[in-house]
Amino acid sequence: MDKSTRVGHYFKSSVISGESYKSYNPVNLPFSPELDMSQLHSCLEKANIAIGRLDGISTVLPDPSLFIYMYVRKEAILSSQIEGTQSSLSDLLLFENNSSENAKFDDAKEVSCYVSALNYGLERLEELPLSLRLLKEIHAKLMNNTRGSDKSPGEFRVSQNWIGGSRPGNAKFVPPNPENMMKSLDNFEKFLHDDSSQLPILIKAAIAHVQFETIHPFLDGNGRLGRLLITLILCDKGILQKPLLYLSLYLKSNRQEYYDFLQSVRETGDWESWIKFFLDGVADTAVQATDTAQNIMSLFKEDLEKIESSGKQSVSILAINNYFQQNPISETNQIKKACKVSLPTVLRSLEILEKLNIIKEMTGNSRNKIFVYTKYLDILSLGTEPL
Repeated sequence: MDKSTRVGHYFKSSVISGESYKSYNPVNLPFSPELDMSQLHSCLEKANIAIGRLDGISTVLPDPSLFIYMYVRKEAILSSQIEGTQSSLSDLLLFENNSSENAKFDDAKEVSCYVSALNYGLERLEELPLSLRLLKEIHAKLMNNTRGSDKSPGEFRVSQNWIGGSRPGNAKFVPPNPENMMKSLDNFEKFLHDDSSQLPILIKAAIAHVQFETIHPFLDGNGRLGRLLITLILCDKGILQKPLLYLSLYLKSNRQEYYDFLQSVRETGDWESWIKFFLDGVADTAVQATDTAQNIMSLFKEDLEKIESSGKQSVSILAINNYFQQNPISETNQIKKACKVSLPTVLRSLEILEKLNIIKEMTGNSRNKIFVYTKYLDILSLGTEPL
């Protein structure tokens, strides 16, 4: 198969600081020749089976919204870490609990904006089709942070950007210039809406992700939005009933291979190799998410049995235990307010939960104590260690 017709073209662009450079224009989608599906069938089947199991477990979770709430935050951490933030899941939860003095503020704020952007996008999909307009709206939410306010939030770039290097002339990759970028984006939006090719949705998501990253339409945030786009496509097309699949852990763990594949597609037109890598990631990620959900259900059941068999069961202890399932890190005053009980009741309940080895105080302070549901946070934090 001659894949050279899938390779984009370099366009000689205007001079910047006395230096000319070439920007890359991707081929329009769908490309030709079509994919060799014989190379992809087994990977696609494996990925679909894994997604089916993950989608199925969402129907037996006691509270699917709780799992989604925490899993979205894990994805936000991982996707942001790929871009260089050093925030951990604990940092994010402390930030969201207004304990920012205990967290890395700028990094945590950036990750928090990712959570807001993802939730916003999923909600807007109920009203708008997946479109350039929606991507711009999501980008505005994503970049609503201390480090993104000067990067034209919600607006496509009107100047040249590049990846690697100090200028376009020595960059590793130079996306389309602004004029050609808009032509590519128009084709990209048509591809998102075009169902005539009958491409499997997972493969369409794999193609859309690379095309978006190649166009690089914003001054900043393209990587995070491009990964978010994968989940939006799967939810929009009904592959997932709940937003439970996020590839950032797989892409973080294989980040050099990920970057190499993005560039290889541009240079060789070998979409099949990238798609196989992507589908393997979907299968691995879906299995991990299913295991995580099962481990969380087992932990909640085990800890409830501890409380019931301790003879210390009370309405307040159960309420606070349930609260920690939604807030694995929290302060006493927040627990008091949320559970609507007195501070002495909170302190007595926390002491019992500590003795049962369910929660642990993390500061060592005599006042303003912060408690953490350690085993729960350990399950959620798997793989989220900063790079």
